[in-house]
Amino acid sequence: MKIFFSEHWQALCVAMQFLTQFPIRLRSYPDSQVQALSLLYYPLVGAVIGGILYVFSWLLNVQSLYLQASLVLITWVVLTGGLHLDGLADSADGWMGGLGDPERTLRIMKDPCSGAIGVLALILLLVLKWSALITLLETTTLLPILLAPIFARLGAIILLACTPYVRVQGIATSMVAAMPRQGIYVLGFLGAALLAWLSLVCLLAVVIVFWLTRKMMLARLKGTTGDTAGALIELLEVTLLTAASIILEV
Repeated sequence: MKIFFSEHWQALCVAMQFLTQFPIRLRSYPDSQVQALSLLYYPLVGAVIGGILYVFSWLLNVQSLYLQASLVLITWVVLTGGLHLDGLADSADGWMGGLGDPERTLRIMKDPCSGAIGVLALILLLVLKWSALITLLETTTLLPILLAPIFARLGAIILLACTPYVRVQGIATSMVAAMPRQGIYVLGFLGAALLAWLSLVCLLAVVIVFWLTRKMMLARLKGTTGDTAGALIELLEVTLLTAASIILEV
């Protein structure tokens, strides 16, 4: 029992260390089993991020909407260290520069420098997220801000569980090979049921974006990578925020 809780605590720390900028230090480098187990805790880390953003948004309710949205968005980026934004930029560069060739696409995505398309993708996504935040903050509907980081990370681990990982020597190769797929599918089912209960429209929007993004990955790369999984997180976050904003405006 002690070993069980120790492994899960380490897995939570690994997930928190990788997905956030919190100053978490591990005594020793986790083995592949703990790293794989950490995927189960990605939605929980999303809940921590969303909870911080929720409370921060509530505390800022006396400020102007534009200032609120800007500070919340900046906090969002700082908490994650821009990790998934980097994945989005790399994926956008690879998709446009790869010219339909899988190997060329993967090579461009591995380049640490961002091109014009990557920068443009970041600008457009951040503008859309900022606009959605303004709408939500104006109506004091903060629940989507809490939920977006949770369901985006849940979507990412479902992607990794049901899609081939194409980088043979990628940083997540061994982790994905040993990932607890059954547990992830159970989390996915429970998450879908919860979101359907909260908003069927938001669930439909998230599922459509997930399906289309995965279809594009399979068509171009025959699978996914860490960059495309990170890009999916950003796309699902902005999708849930935008869908919730549209519902409120109708």
